[in-house]
Amino acid sequence: MDRRHFLQTLTGAAATAVLTPELAQAAAQLRQGAVAGINWQVAFSDVDADLPRAPLKLVHGRAPKDLAGSLYRNGPGKFHRPGGSVDHWFDGDGLMRAFRVSDGAATLEARFVDTPKRRVEAAANAMVQPGFGTAGKPGAQVRNADDANPANISVMSMGGELWALWEAGSPVAMDPKDLSTKGMKTLREDLVHMPFLAHPRRDPGGDVWSLGLSGTQAIVWRVAADGALKSADMVSLPMASYVHDFTATKRHLIVILQPWVQDRMVMPYADSFTWRPEMGTQVLVLDKADLTKRRIYELPPFFAFHFGSAWEEADGTLRFDGCFTPDARFATTNGKAFMKGTFEPEPDPILTLVTLRPDGRATLEPTGVTAEFPRVDGRRSGDTRRYTIHATATAPNTPLFHGVATYDWKAGKSNSYDFGASHLVEEAVFVARPGGTEELDGWLLAPSVNTRAKATELHVFDARRISAGPICTWRSEHPLPVSLHGVFVRA
Repeated sequence: MDRRHFLQTLTGAAATAVLTPELAQAAAQLRQGAVAGINWQVAFSDVDADLPRAPLKLVHGRAPKDLAGSLYRNGPGKFHRPGGSVDHWFDGDGLMRAFRVSDGAATLEARFVDTPKRRVEAAANAMVQPGFGTAGKPGAQVRNADDANPANISVMSMGGELWALWEAGSPVAMDPKDLSTKGMKTLREDLVHMPFLAHPRRDPGGDVWSLGLSGTQAIVWRVAADGALKSADMVSLPMASYVHDFTATKRHLIVILQPWVQDRMVMPYADSFTWRPEMGTQVLVLDKADLTKRRIYELPPFFAFHFGSAWEEADGTLRFDGCFTPDARFATTNGKAFMKGTFEPEPDPILTLVTLRPDGRATLEPTGVTAEFPRVDGRRSGDTRRYTIHATATAPNTPLFHGVATYDWKAGKSNSYDFGASHLVEEAVFVARPGGTEELDGWLLAPSVNTRAKATELHVFDARRISAGPICTWRSEHPLPVSLHGVFVRA
């Protein structure tokens, strides 16, 4: 009997005497979802094996003739084995997906990243390695950070390879042609197993900047477009904050130090942090040309996983946006709840503009718009821009997001499309139209899990006309779990 059927049996009167609060909530959410024809748990179900390349079915519209290339996406894909499961969504095995589009048609394939973690757990037939929200189990084998590395958060294209990224270990190199794993990427022998964040920032010239955090110390990576290491420098941080993402202008790195602070080292890793709102948020600005040149700004407390690209104005004012919540409860609560078939209602993340002025003043301007996974037209990275691309729309009885939007900072308004609660929508990626130069002149590629159809879908939007709905939609025969981040590589 699977979990869904088990929970359904508990909704009967005979089971009320043994119904725990957690199971009661899960059963209630199942009942509410069933009325609407929604079973959102399908978006967090295991994939048991690699998915070979297969054509997608066109179910709506027609693909733009100039759209050609591969959308690579990464995210957790396996959470359970007979001998034990992960405790947190962020600890599932990395599953790399490739949506390949050409000549108006699309295919989908998926392959697990072949990590030491996955090999240990396959041999044990149990999820035993520690992680972000999972404690180590009997049989765990951890000699260094990469033994616990699921390579499951993000992906970038580097020197003809794909790099599957986590946040506390090395990138994992993969072949973009067949998604086979090449191995851990050691950028310098004396820096083996050092952390490399899942959200690097790329300069217009092609260089990539990333960070690796350990308490109040950070390594600043600079990597050339071909994957060769240019520099790796240590900097000190004013507080031991949880840093999942940072941002950058052409001249500066901007590190947001929120008050979820590491005050011990335990497993699971998330238990090492304490929410300390009285400390406020600090923003560290570093000069790319000289990392010893720094400024620190003070802001009220907030929590954010993700930030948009930053820019600098003529007078030296720095601006960037992010998706802010009042605390870190998603990281500590709902990431675990998903693995139990339930979730806790929580405040929506709000798209917020941060302004850092040359005189040391810093301000927050919340838009009131629900938003996550902020992206930009990549041609504007680190430069002045008008738009933010993001996921949006929430529903009371289903988790995550159900819509896609762009926010116009000049006009102060959103252009959005809501699929409804039956779709769990993933991060949208911008693809420029060949020959186009204006911001958002191109398409958004946004996958979703269609819980009614029990299928993964790929939607293409005109980036300037989101509210008109998808130009076209393809559907897979299979549902893949919700993924986190992706990159488009032109054919």
